Amino acid sequence: MKYIYTNLKRFDIPARLAGVNRLAPAGCWGAQIVERLQDEIERYSGKARFTFFFPEAHLITAANAKRLGSPLQIGCQGVCREDVAPGGNFGAFTTNRPAAAAKALGCGAVLIGHCEERADKAGILAEAGVSNEGAVNRILNQEIRAAVGRGLDVLYCIGERAEQQERWQEVLAGQLEIGLRGAGGGHIAIAYEPVWAIGPGKAAPDRDYIQRAARFVKEATGGLPVVYGGGLKEQNAAMLASIPEIDGGLIALTRFSGEIGFYPEEYLQIVRRYLEE
Repeated sequence: MKYIYTNLKRFDIPARLAGVNRLAPAGCWGAQIVERLQDEIERYSGKARFTFFFPEAHLITAANAKRLGSPLQIGCQGVCREDVAPGGNFGAFTTNRPAAAAKALGCGAVLIGHCEERADKAGILAEAGVSNEGAVNRILNQEIRAAVGRGLDVLYCIGERAEQQERWQEVLAGQLEIGLRGAGGGHIAIAYEPVWAIGPGKAAPDRDYIQRAARFVKEATGGLPVVYGGGLKEQNAAMLASIPEIDGGLIALTRFSGEIGFYPEEYLQIVRRYLEE
């Protein structure tokens, strides 16, 4: 089984406001994506699982647009490290999204530890004078355990930054060991994202580098699914499909020049290229 994840980030912001959304008005953007993709990906339902991580504002419309039996899973882009509990916190989570809320809104999965989330948490800790990367991993571990405890599938992102490349094994091992501690009993997949290779003008890792990292993660986790989180694209789909240790990919933008953004038809081209190779 292959796993195709999509992180829709804040691609809902209209182009007139400096965003990349040219698909639909913000109020129906999430529903439009589901409606335009769920029938087309059904042909791969026995071959791959599809999960889309939406910004919270679109979870309800996306879930409502999902038809019964659709192979498309709705996911959110994070959960709070604490959750509601009988006799405990009943919902005092202003600005945060407990796992119970994600479940109630129709989510079956959550994205945790994306490099953008890691950078945000590290920046907040830095304001308090804390620069220990282990602290970020411990917070993410609490989020993972909260998600698993609520029955959500988890895509946990790990990866080394440019200054960490020489000790990449140590970095990944720490992110896995701390992040997954006590989180058994749920479906967890790992997204390997080489942070040093992400962004305009950055050189992508070659096949050998990705395979070496994926093999390391497989061995360290006892065989959890590993997907390439550095961006599954039409240009690298065939290469990634040829790596036995890679079980899928994480898609974000589908167009990187001109009117950049996420486009359903281009998404389907990437899926076809990866799954039909």
